Amino acid sequence: WPFARSLRIRHKAFGLNPAPSAIPGHQRIMASNDGWACKVCCLGAGYVGGPTMTVIAKMCPDVKVTVVDLSERRIAAWNSPHLPIYEPGLQEIVEATRGKNLFFTTDNTGAIDEADIIFVSVNTPTKKQGIGAGEAADLTYWELAGRHIAQVARGPKIIVEKSTVPVKTAAAMAKVLASNSTHAFQVLSNPEFLAEGTAIADLLKPDRVLVGGEQTPEGLAAIDKLANIYRRWVPNEQVLTTNLWSAELSKLTANAFLAQRISSINSISALCEVTGADVDEVAHAIGVDSRIGPKFLRASVGFGGSCFQKDILNLVYLCRSFGLPEVADYWNQVIIMNDHQKQRFARQMVAKMFNTVSGKKITILGFAFKKDTGDTRETAAIDVCKTLLK
Repeated sequence: WPFARSLRIRHKAFGLNPAPSAIPGHQRIMASNDGWACKVCCLGAGYVGGPTMTVIAKMCPDVKVTVVDLSERRIAAWNSPHLPIYEPGLQEIVEATRGKNLFFTTDNTGAIDEADIIFVSVNTPTKKQGIGAGEAADLTYWELAGRHIAQVARGPKIIVEKSTVPVKTAAAMAKVLASNSTHAFQVLSNPEFLAEGTAIADLLKPDRVLVGGEQTPEGLAAIDKLANIYRRWVPNEQVLTTNLWSAELSKLTANAFLAQRISSINSISALCEVTGADVDEVAHAIGVDSRIGPKFLRASVGFGGSCFQKDILNLVYLCRSFGLPEVADYWNQVIIMNDHQKQRFARQMVAKMFNTVSGKKITILGFAFKKDTGDTRETAAIDVCKTLLK
């Protein structure tokens, strides 16, 4: 890549040469001069940034973790007894680490300047207008974060993609940094694989941690530095390292596969209803097959949340952009099936009430998109309510 030179850094510049610890398969990070083994900053105090940084602070007490957000109201909530998001186990960890090695602030300039590693966990919603509207990810906040980092950083940094982004976004970030700063940066991809409602458990005992970066000596050193943080509590064999593009695509693919399973069993639920079969029994029968497994085979009104639909639409747009219309149509069908399931559920409700809801009172028990979360983004309940109100 023509901009590869601008990405190069010296491993020693970060003062974090890994050394083996007393725990087999793990490594520790050598302490820097001011007593902290490493200083980590996260831009974005939302559903990903907040819990992720909290767990890093818990498991790495000698790492200074600073979470930054432009919203004073959100930061005030993180510094109060009433956190802005709910996750089982989150409150206890925040209270145990806050003010010790975990800090929440709106001072993004100071946090960026002192950090060795900067996680970018800003919102990347689906574009509402322009090229790719309705499918492509809107990288406005991501680009602004990159420009700000370049402007205020006074030395080399490792930049970590934590937001869900399209393949090749790291290349765009590298260009932004190189165009706005004379310092050298390494851009890594470290996608999150969290499920809302179990985020803390997912972070403490992940199936895997994925770190992707440039396959150069400098890039591999940066990968190792970030991986060594996770190796504090994650077994070495579960910390996977790849190139940038594989890491970026793995996140979209993982969510697409999970959503596909939900749409698949929901499509079978429609067939079960007209044939007299029990979809729960069918799901159990196929789930005990070790090649299939039981997870994500619960028939429902349809999937919701901020990730599945957004990531699949992003994948669809990428496929179309690279001239793969058949692949794009295949994954788009997962979204079509999900929308159909929500509409079908609402129509059945109307049918059970003698084909009219006029004059009737309907109660929706539970409005979040899943249990153990307060997140209502893209919840199926919204679509059901809208259909009933038409």
